[in-house]
Amino acid sequence: MLDASMLNVLPGRAFPLGSNVGDTGVRFAIVSRNATRVWLALFDGPKARKPAVEIPFDPEKHRVGDVWSIYIEGLGPGVLYLYRVEGPDDPARGHRFNSKYFLLDPYAKCIVGDVASRNAKCMVVDESKDWIDDLRPRIPMSKTIIYETHVRGFTIHPSSGIVNAGAYKALIQKIPYLKALGVTAVNLLPVQEIGETELPVRNPITGERLTNYWGYNPIGFFAPAGRYASEKGMGEQLREFREMVAALHQAGIEVILDVVFNHTAEGNEEGPTLSFRGIDNSLYYILDPDGSYANYSGCGNTLNCNHPVVRDLIVDCLRYWAAVMHVDGFRFDLASVLGRDQKGRVTENAGTIERIAEDPVLRDVKLIAEAWDAGGAYQVGSFGDSRWAEWNGRYRDDVRRYWRGDPGTKGAFALRLTGSPDLYEHSGRGPMQSINFVTAHDGFTLRDLVSYNRKHNKANGENDRDGMEVNDSWNCGAEGETTDPAVLALRARMQKNFVATLLLSVGVPMILGGDEFGRTQQGNNNAYCQDNEISWYDWTLLTQNEELHRFCTEMIRFRSDNPAFQRERYFTGLPSVLGAEPDILWFDPHGDRQTWENEDPRLGLLINGTENDGVWLYLMFNPTSKRASFRLSDKDWRLRIDTSAGESFDVRDPDRAAPVIESVIVVESRSIVVLSAGTRHATPRLSSAD
Repeated sequence: MLDASMLNVLPGRAFPLGSNVGDTGVRFAIVSRNATRVWLALFDGPKARKPAVEIPFDPEKHRVGDVWSIYIEGLGPGVLYLYRVEGPDDPARGHRFNSKYFLLDPYAKCIVGDVASRNAKCMVVDESKDWIDDLRPRIPMSKTIIYETHVRGFTIHPSSGIVNAGAYKALIQKIPYLKALGVTAVNLLPVQEIGETELPVRNPITGERLTNYWGYNPIGFFAPAGRYASEKGMGEQLREFREMVAALHQAGIEVILDVVFNHTAEGNEEGPTLSFRGIDNSLYYILDPDGSYANYSGCGNTLNCNHPVVRDLIVDCLRYWAAVMHVDGFRFDLASVLGRDQKGRVTENAGTIERIAEDPVLRDVKLIAEAWDAGGAYQVGSFGDSRWAEWNGRYRDDVRRYWRGDPGTKGAFALRLTGSPDLYEHSGRGPMQSINFVTAHDGFTLRDLVSYNRKHNKANGENDRDGMEVNDSWNCGAEGETTDPAVLALRARMQKNFVATLLLSVGVPMILGGDEFGRTQQGNNNAYCQDNEISWYDWTLLTQNEELHRFCTEMIRFRSDNPAFQRERYFTGLPSVLGAEPDILWFDPHGDRQTWENEDPRLGLLINGTENDGVWLYLMFNPTSKRASFRLSDKDWRLRIDTSAGESFDVRDPDRAAPVIESVIVVESRSIVVLSAGTRHATPRLSSAD
């Protein structure tokens, strides 16, 4: 029990912010420019509704600039606290102070209790102990293969057979699976504390209460989520998260976190006052001239990322996750918000974007931007500088349209295969700025991409109004589940085509978790609120779709064995070695040089052995409904990949690869064929058509 008589209140330092443990007590520091009074509330336990002790800050003694700070002797780690803040209630001027609310510390490293019920507390954490023997894998972008997944959804399904299912600890038990698959990094959907779990809507089909499953609703940017801890004691989430990171590192797998610095859980004018709004609303949010919230995030408010105080918050947070929690990179949700100034205008060379890129603590972590926002900014190809990689939304769209058979997509498809030089080369950036993906958490899974022509989101309770309208998908002849063997065979082939295309493309591939064994969301392309079997990984599919899983594993290995797909510079179409053939050449099925104006979408790509450790590669793509015969001149090619072939024949090791005897090779409808020729063979050349 806290005893006020045992506490000694002294002036604190203005930095660092948050709660920090000292030799004899704890320092508390919080920023509020427009507050007139501040109180620190201390609680006896996580369920306590009223503080045991409330300590006022003396504006004369406990304020330095805009920082309110005190040092309290007699406190230590584990203390629970909140703030109350008083100031003007004048929404037209941006002020929404209300001293009746207890407020979370923006710098809290641990939050216990339920935020939504206003019974959450910040917990003082001792950060004095460093890690022992945890070495980051430090995998170059050129060798990175990302696996995007949700901590809970990855293991919560009963079929996972995992102890502590849905928790950080459960993910540790799946590390052998990830290692065998061949991925080098896991990109975790948000693991920070969120402001609301249950949503005010129900599934109209089942009556089930819907929840904020994905977690894009932040309120504790520094605090790992307690909802993913297997042990429910105070602060267990910190220990379990660190154990998960250490275990992944020991296996050579990096950890990339989704971070959401574009908005908070406080929402618009009708949202709850949980932290930032009550501490200093006009400082933390972009506001319209009338004091209402600018909404470039689509979530009710927009964080004022280019205010210096908020910029410091963001950088301090990233430093904490990198230096203290040992994560290896960040994927920034709706990252274009980071480039909006305090009036909401998108600016070039925005201070926050540059500050993150140049920060000395963050110099060796991966920075990945979702280079757009809900306010119309679209910056794919132009976000930040060469420190930033980007989710390449153009890659997703162009690859989907090519395989769907849309006319006029051949040229764009070729650019995506070769690292998207049209997007990145002009600004001096290379192929590794492109995070290539066909599917992601936001949208269809791979299986649904080839099974549905339209979204099926009725379970979200919004009358199918939510989710993307344009998905560039194709159901292969039947909408949704079917028993038609021809449709099922075509869907299997199309999934292989997408997997192969992704892993044969220059750039950094990202795989949506579960795509490798046919996970379905039943046509839901916005499953953010589905904490149930719509979103969970059904591991029985791993057995049912073993052929797809094996193909994906073999394709990852094929990519890793061929440096042509890991290159950090663009192909030029010119010789890279004196006297050699061009680094790449594009052909049509007749063996003639590709004519890009021609509507024929069939495409051949020859990669010079000088670009691939002496091994020549010939890639052939046929998205049409008819088989195609591609002409060859040499007879020393070996068949390495054929997405139309059956199990164990679709990807072959060099020692099992059949020699190609004929001068032509048949590429079946809607399929990919890849040939290789080693250095022991004559230089491969393609002939002109007769």
